Amino acid sequence: MKKVLIIDDVHPIITKSLPELGFETTDATKLSRSEILEIIQDYTGLIIRSRITIDKEIIDKSKNLKFIARVGAGMESIDLDYCKNKGVICLNSPEGNRDAVGEHALGMILNILNNLNKADSEVKSGKWQREENRGKELGYMTVGIIGYGNMGSSFAKKLSGFGCKVLSYDKYKTNYSDGFTIESNLDAIFKESDILSLHVPLTEETKFMVDDDFIAQFSKNIYLINTARGPAVKTSSVVNALKSGKILGAALDVLEYEETSFEKTKNLLDYDDFRYLSECTNVLFTPHIAGWTNESKIKLATVLVEKIKNLQL
Repeated sequence: MKKVLIIDDVHPIITKSLPELGFETTDATKLSRSEILEIIQDYTGLIIRSRITIDKEIIDKSKNLKFIARVGAGMESIDLDYCKNKGVICLNSPEGNRDAVGEHALGMILNILNNLNKADSEVKSGKWQREENRGKELGYMTVGIIGYGNMGSSFAKKLSGFGCKVLSYDKYKTNYSDGFTIESNLDAIFKESDILSLHVPLTEETKFMVDDDFIAQFSKNIYLINTARGPAVKTSSVVNALKSGKILGAALDVLEYEETSFEKTKNLLDYDDFRYLSECTNVLFTPHIAGWTNESKIKLATVLVEKIKNLQL
């Protein structure tokens, strides 16, 4: 029987379905990296989230490894090039949480445009300030989306009912316009956007992509949404742009201070830039939960099981 090592906590759909597909599973969720290395040579497949990095050392130890399946979208914790050289198939399941991410991004920007957190806090403290909390309508704005895969396209679809103009740029895709976006280029994004939403994977190319120089290229003052990966945005640059007024508000589900597992961060209050942002009423944080819904947990697992089922091993 083919054996699968389950390294992270996953939905029971996966642990129930794999034996039905002919796999023997081993729970390694409590094992350390060194303990995993001692047994990994016996396994055909790995089921992971983000607890450990799947690097050359692990892949070389995995003499019988045929596939790695990640519950989620991002693949930065896997050495994909080395896997390809070794003939190891890498799977993920971005289809499972794309709707959750799209809804979360929409909720965050509507919150900021309408001062919802600020107004709520004021009312709860006994203040009734109407004019000070006059909002802005999304329908009159142009939204620029960078990265038009599962997440970017889901966000564009969610925006379609608001009547706003949606531009998108994806360096690795062409001819993808689906009725919800205008396929564009970075120059148009810089020129026309009122809102920028990031939906890119974390790579060497996208790390700290949004920095001082990048932000300065926008013709208008903008709102920033990041539900992708924290290190795609340089926090100090967001602070600088908020101070100058170039960024009017920021919705940040992810931060550069996160550890690779995403389950915890470095001590946020140790960072001056974070402390500044935390005091801004036009900055909204959530703890990397854009794709984190009850429904997406089920869909992420279901999609991944189906992809494993379709493997020709």
